[in-house]
Amino acid sequence: MEAQAFERATAWTLQWFSELTGEQAAVVREQILQCTSAQDCIAIIEERGLKMRRCPHCQGTKLYRHGVFYGLQRYRCRECMRSFNALTNTPLAFIRLREKWLPFLQCMLGSMTVRAAAETVGIHRNTSFRWRHRFMAMAKDDRPRPLQRIVEADETYLLESQKGSRHLTRPARRRGGAASRRGISDEHDCILVARDRMRQTCDFVTGRGQVTAAQLTTCLTPVLSPHALLVTDGAVAYKAFAQATGIQHVAINIRAGDRGNRFIHVQSVNGYHSRFKGWLQRFHGVASRYLPNYLGWLHVLQQPRIATPQLLLRAALFPRGS
Repeated sequence: MEAQAFERATAWTLQWFSELTGEQAAVVREQILQCTSAQDCIAIIEERGLKMRRCPHCQGTKLYRHGVFYGLQRYRCRECMRSFNALTNTPLAFIRLREKWLPFLQCMLGSMTVRAAAETVGIHRNTSFRWRHRFMAMAKDDRPRPLQRIVEADETYLLESQKGSRHLTRPARRRGGAASRRGISDEHDCILVARDRMRQTCDFVTGRGQVTAAQLTTCLTPVLSPHALLVTDGAVAYKAFAQATGIQHVAINIRAGDRGNRFIHVQSVNGYHSRFKGWLQRFHGVASRYLPNYLGWLHVLQQPRIATPQLLLRAALFPRGS
């Protein structure tokens, strides 16, 4: 049900926007631009400023107000005498046009492409691309901890991509191309997803090639409850990880046709893989280095609590996992 609802909503949004005429698109753009204001954006940013208790430069605690610059309160540290604001040392520092931040985040909630968002908000396509990844740089860490009770874990693979790179480390592939040999190899990026029955999800890009027990230890140990039951396929790396960490583990031999039962299965995490790959298709290829940001983006879209651009901005400024 969750997967079907998500697919219907995103498909309807994209089809609806693509069928608009030039005048209709202009009206929609104007409505999006008017739905929020720079004051709303600054108020949310200042919430972060009010919670700051340490200097981002030296971690000093003796702070005082030091004027206002471009609408944001500045502070000065009595220990290092350097000034800062609520965005200092964050990916959102030095991004201008704050009156367009929330309209742009509304476009992100609609899974718009770089060009469609740029045209809607009235910014350059390069700015649209840069903003997409600046906002997701912090929101991608907004993950639940710990995963509890029955937790499914499985990995999926995407052919590595150096899209946009000026210095390729291999011969270029036409329109994505294919791997040079069959099966999973170091030409594929490994995406590990762990998901419990409360639909809380954690995801990781572990590297190239088959996942290893060491990578599982690094990724899963901080997010798994010690009392969780880990359900996976029959990959040997999961068995080695469970034995090394003492996590309860059940392996399902999918290759032998075993699909588990009503309670013990990996269908939820495999469904998440399917939704992620289907959602990625609209972007016509994603560079490997940006995969964590896109995983974070999809995670945000599937959170009922993040339904407005204001809430998305708060997720970017106050990630739980950072």
